[in-house]
Amino acid sequence: MIKLIAGVQGYLQSEEGATAIEYGLIAGGIALAIVGALFAFGDQLSNIFDIMETEMTDRAAEVQENTAD
Repeated sequence: MIKLIAGVQGYLQSEEGATAIEYGLIAGGIALAIVGALFAFGDQLSNIFDIMETEMTDRAAEVQENTAD
């Protein structure tokens, strides 16, 4: 009977589950921060990538024209 009580007390004092929950909360907070940043800056990021795409396409076309000569 004493072993049973000691086992239950040991189980209740275990912090392994608490650690897993803490890591889950941290991961959830990071995910929320990423989603919030994407909503806040998504249009600006899209514009930056569009500008980069245009510049790279123009430069590639120039290189192809110069090497074709």
